Amino acid sequence: MKIALVQMLSQADKLENLAAVEKWTLQAAELGAELIVFPEATMKAFQSGRLDTVAEPIDGPWANKVRELAQELGVTIVVGMFCPADQRGDKNRVTNTLLVTGGADAKYDKIHTYDAFGYRESDTVRAGDEIVVFQLDGRTIGVATCYDIRFPEQFKELARRGAELIVVPASWADGADKLRQWRLLTNARGLDSTSFIAAVGQARPPASEGGPTGIGHSALISPTGERLVEAGYDEELLVVDIDFDQVAEARRALPVIEG
Repeated sequence: MKIALVQMLSQADKLENLAAVEKWTLQAAELGAELIVFPEATMKAFQSGRLDTVAEPIDGPWANKVRELAQELGVTIVVGMFCPADQRGDKNRVTNTLLVTGGADAKYDKIHTYDAFGYRESDTVRAGDEIVVFQLDGRTIGVATCYDIRFPEQFKELARRGAELIVVPASWADGADKLRQWRLLTNARGLDSTSFIAAVGQARPPASEGGPTGIGHSALISPTGERLVEAGYDEELLVVDIDFDQVAEARRALPVIEG
C-alpha cells in the first residue's frame, strides 16, 4: 500500500484549508498514493480563533467536499476537522475528529485531550471514548490523534484489534525538548504495538519557533521502531510504499501485544 503523509500548514479559514486539501490530494494521487493522511486540525489551525465557529457535522459541507474529492480520485483520505459537541459553561465545545473517507468510511474523536503544559484542550473539546479501526484493501488500520501518542495502551489495543498501520494526525506544539519527545514517542509506539506508525504533523509556522501549532517532522515508523522517512519543519509531502509483511515478521519475533 502506498501512503502519503501530508505535512501542511493550516490557516484560520476553513475554505482556504479545504482548497489546500484538494491541492495536496491531487499531488499525492499523481504519485500513486492510495491512502492520504493529513494533520490534526486541518480544518482550522489551533490558536487562530474559536473552533466552534467553524465546526460542522460529519456529514456537513466541508466533510462532503472531502468525500467527493476522495471518490473522484479513487483514494482514501484521513483528515482532521471539528464537529459540534456540547456546551460547558459559556463555551460551545467541539469534538476533535478524524474523518476517514473514500475506500473506507469512519470517524474518530480524539480520546485524550491535551490537558498538559498549562493548556486545557478539554475546555473547548469534548473527548471521545471509542477506539477505532477501519478496513482498507484487506488491511486493518487504526487511528489516533496527537496527544494520544503518550498513551501506549491505546496503541496496543489497536494492534490487538488487528491494526497493522496506525495513522496519527497531529498538531504537536513546538517548544523546549518537544521534538525529541515527538521522535521518541512515535518510535516507541511503533515498537510496543509492532505496527507501522504514520505520524503526520502540522508544519511549523514561519518565524514561530516555540509556537503552539506545529513542529513538523512527520514520519513513517516501522513495526520495530525505526524511522523510515521523516520530513523537516516546513510543508512537505512524503509518499512511501508499506510492506505489511514486516508487521507479521515483527510480531513473530516480538509477541508483545499478546500479553
